[in-house]
Amino acid sequence: MKHISTIVNTALAVILILILLTTGLPNFGAQAAGQGNPIPTATGEPTQEPQNSCDPNRNIHVSGTAVVNVLPDRALIQLGVQSNGRTPKEVQARNAATISKVIKAVKALGVEAKDISTDRYIIQPVYLPYDSLNIDGYRIYNIVSITMRDVDKASDAIAAAFQAGANQVVNVEFYTSELRKYRDQAREMAMKAASEKATALSQAAGADTDCVLNISENSWSYFNGRNWWNGGNSQDLWTQNAVQNVPSAPAGGETPSGDDSPVSAGHISIRAEVNVTFALK
Repeated sequence: MKHISTIVNTALAVILILILLTTGLPNFGAQAAGQGNPIPTATGEPTQEPQNSCDPNRNIHVSGTAVVNVLPDRALIQLGVQSNGRTPKEVQARNAATISKVIKAVKALGVEAKDISTDRYIIQPVYLPYDSLNIDGYRIYNIVSITMRDVDKASDAIAAAFQAGANQVVNVEFYTSELRKYRDQAREMAMKAASEKATALSQAAGADTDCVLNISENSWSYFNGRNWWNGGNSQDLWTQNAVQNVPSAPAGGETPSGDDSPVSAGHISIRAEVNVTFALK
């Protein structure tokens, strides 16, 4: 009887173990088989984040300048047409007729209508000498702006316009239609100049340049012209090269010829200037 009881108890124990293994301890079984979530272990190696090798506290600040000289392929000519008359209607008609003749003369040289415009239309009364109350007539001042795509014909355009009735050269400016191309060249050269300067100075001090910390640019340095209205410095895109103080109609009623006109394109200076801060090794 005792032997039978031992067999029964052993069988019950085996059944209980099987039940626990199949239902009550799934994670234990998985971990015992090497599956499931692994238990994290310390490796003894601390995690290191990438560091910037440049030291901003040790730096050198330099500037670089470059100039690109190019030939212009555009000219902007501004001619004044001044008319006088007894009444506003009379002076307007006279000025309009002269403007029409000037435009026709310029078009005869191959200038398209889209490249001709009128600007700065001013009409004002003319008073008697030493009398600010009585009006003696009226004056109209108009400006004709002409874009020349053939700069060699700039003098011819001025001569033709004067023969048609224009009586003042306000300004003549030469520029390039590829300003961006040459400006980028000047930028690249200015950066190279700054880098060479920084290298030479740092090596003379027993150091060497590292990464670039900061770059700034003087945008005004691209323009080397003057404003056609007041003769001051201009930030306009087109004011790259200006011919100033071109004479108005010569005395004696003569008009300037293409060969005698003091208009010369020359070269355009496109300038770039940068300020660069380098870290030092």
